[in-house]
Amino acid sequence: FRNLNSRCSITNTDLHLSSVVTEDEAPQDLLAAECDCSTPIVHLKTDILDSESLSLLAETTYVDSVLTALPVLSEEEQNALAATPAHPVGLYALYASSLAGNLVEQLWNFAWPSSIALLHPSLLPVAVMGFFSKVVILQYFNWIPLFVASGMLSNKQCVKQLAIIIGGPLLGKLMDYSPRVPAYMGLNVVQAAAQLLSATMIIHAHTVSSTSAPAVLFRPWFIVLVLAGAIERLCGVATGVAVERDWVILLAGMNRPIALAQANAVLNRIDLLCEIAGASVFGFLLSKYKPVTCLKYAAASMIWSLPVMIGLTWLTNKLATGVLDRPKSCQTSCGESPEEAVVEAGSIVDRGLETIKLGWKEYMQQPVLPASLAYVLLFFNVVLAPSSLMTAFLTQHGVNPSIIGGFSGLCAFMGVAATFLSATLVKQLGILKAGAAGLVFQAFLLSLAVAVYWSGSLSQQSPVLFFLGLIVLSRLGHMSYDVVGAQILQTGIPSSKVNLIGTTEVSVASLAESVMLGVAIIANDASHYGFLAMLSLLS
Repeated sequence: FRNLNSRCSITNTDLHLSSVVTEDEAPQDLLAAECDCSTPIVHLKTDILDSESLSLLAETTYVDSVLTALPVLSEEEQNALAATPAHPVGLYALYASSLAGNLVEQLWNFAWPSSIALLHPSLLPVAVMGFFSKVVILQYFNWIPLFVASGMLSNKQCVKQLAIIIGGPLLGKLMDYSPRVPAYMGLNVVQAAAQLLSATMIIHAHTVSSTSAPAVLFRPWFIVLVLAGAIERLCGVATGVAVERDWVILLAGMNRPIALAQANAVLNRIDLLCEIAGASVFGFLLSKYKPVTCLKYAAASMIWSLPVMIGLTWLTNKLATGVLDRPKSCQTSCGESPEEAVVEAGSIVDRGLETIKLGWKEYMQQPVLPASLAYVLLFFNVVLAPSSLMTAFLTQHGVNPSIIGGFSGLCAFMGVAATFLSATLVKQLGILKAGAAGLVFQAFLLSLAVAVYWSGSLSQQSPVLFFLGLIVLSRLGHMSYDVVGAQILQTGIPSSKVNLIGTTEVSVASLAESVMLGVAIIANDASHYGFLAMLSLLS
């Protein structure tokens, strides 16, 4: 059409549409038309129109041929692309960072309950410590509102404020409006400081004269230990959600499901292998040295691992070409600023209340709520699992610390095996049936374990080992469901709400776990463990 316009001449733009002539008429009437009327004269060359029509047809044919010639990936090439991470080198750096962080965290998760259990022949200190890690008096950054939940601890203490249950949504919302890398590094620093403070308090407890178990709850060192433990768990929850629900998706690629599944499996294996190593190493140390010496080794590992984690976190973002610096949503990048998001309610307390309500509302409205609730229900099973209560029970039962460490390590090894087994189950049964099969398998073996306990033969070593072996095998079903449900939750939650919903989910799981820990506080004698095991099985 550019050529057509260049070959036409128009004069006198007052149009009278009845006076349009072609090139054949123009030589005779051109001067008269220009002098006597205001009608424009358009000169058209019909040969140009014909040639342009042919040219346009030829161009259309060429475009069609180009579209037809575009390459279409074969099924094998599509699978290869889906299995290739978007940032493979960045993923390797993330794996190394997770290895350094999880190794220390899993070591500490085994160290503190076994060290506290050696102070008194009662489940009460460990149960209270675990309970307050979920439910604790904690004014988080001065903008968690005060919630009072009355409940008796040894008929004297009451729970006033929720740390993970209420603090989780707040921390998740704050992370959604914060840059990924600086927020993650800051949480690592706070978590390491809380771990060091906790280790110092337990070392102090082992150096002073022992008192009765209820009296320990009023000691200043125990109160500091509880607060530090709650902060440590909050930071651990936040960093775990950030890596598992946000970072790995960016590095592997949301639209690359095979690469994402492989990255999830690697992170699970790293976590479980660190659990094996942490429990085994501290159990071995505890069987050779005094608890204070073992705690000093644990504190030293916390100190050296912190700069390693920070350096690897920075390296992850650098190797991934800054993908972690991307905004999480239009709201955070072009809408309200982080300051407006936090202060816009006019009151910090009001904003905290709104954030808590928003977190629970978004959690209940998420598209994968059934899978999330099934995951939450597993946390009622805290008594028949490698937890602080189990560690305390076995320690007070006279089981060798190396056996306790081996038990925790084998449970983690079952989790590693589940990462391989779950893929086969999903392929043969489908994702829903695979998850159900894992839960049924776990319930069957735990029923046998409870039957062995109630048989009353745990005074001998062989029945104890059989009891622990059944629990170890049950972890295969537990972790199979955990692996199957992880990717459903990852891909079903919008990226702009991943931290808010993820931390709220952990809050709900902590609520379920705190219920069992609350029962353990009431029935704190080791002889009541069978009752706790039965409740755990029924859940």
